[in-house]
Amino acid sequence: MIEIGLTTFKEHGKLLNKSFLTLSDYASLFPVVEMNTSFYGIKQSTVSQKWVEETPESFSFSVKAFKVMTKHAKLEEFYQSEEEMDDAFKLFLTPLIQQNRLSTILCQFPSFFICNKQNVEYLRKLRLRFKEFPMAIEFRSGTWYNESVKQDMIEFMKQYHYTLVTVDEPQVAHHSVPFLPKVTTEDYAYLRLHGRNKRYWTEKSGDWRKKRTLYRYSDLELNELAKDIKQIEAEKTVVVFNNNSGGDAGENALTLKNKLAIDYKGLNPTQLNLF
Repeated sequence: MIEIGLTTFKEHGKLLNKSFLTLSDYASLFPVVEMNTSFYGIKQSTVSQKWVEETPESFSFSVKAFKVMTKHAKLEEFYQSEEEMDDAFKLFLTPLIQQNRLSTILCQFPSFFICNKQNVEYLRKLRLRFKEFPMAIEFRSGTWYNESVKQDMIEFMKQYHYTLVTVDEPQVAHHSVPFLPKVTTEDYAYLRLHGRNKRYWTEKSGDWRKKRTLYRYSDLELNELAKDIKQIEAEKTVVVFNNNSGGDAGENALTLKNKLAIDYKGLNPTQLNLF
């Protein structure tokens, strides 16, 4: 099974001739979405319960881990203890777990989270803290892919049942990780497609986030990706387009869906805005 989706839902309005999409609208087009709101702050369970109510039974959510969990911020700025934070995050996920709607917890680690003993130990402990939850790891440091450690890293992911996220991004020396479609959890594979905008991949100006993912995959590139995706041996493969800046992600995703001859059943009915 291959599920194609996007990062966030609201900004893809042009897919239905609207200024923006509701979650219900989005769920008429795709079977999975990547939610980033939980990275910035852990929400109440009423939020995720509302997500469940607005989407069909077959729809699922990839939920980004809170930024403290992935070393982007310090614990003491938000919670008094790690246990308090974990409990809050698990409570937030409860409606998704109860309705079998959690695709995975996406843990996107920053580039300074390098491959060393301290960080390996952190990953080991994080897995124990969330041992009953599906978790996917996206590295931003190429040190995890050095030939001297790559195979050990893959075996570690398998041992602790972490899904290693396959990343498609510009290949810039010392600032990228390679495209490595390696299955570390047999039941689940996860691809994140950021685009291939080399020019702005290391941009640090005020609007760098918009520039970095300003990219439209060509027809040839989508053909190549479709071929790679077909070869992934996992029970479910989730493909998320993150090249959102120019509004290209949605159209690229629908094109890839057609190339893979996928016809999703059980989505929300489409309601077009004609005016």
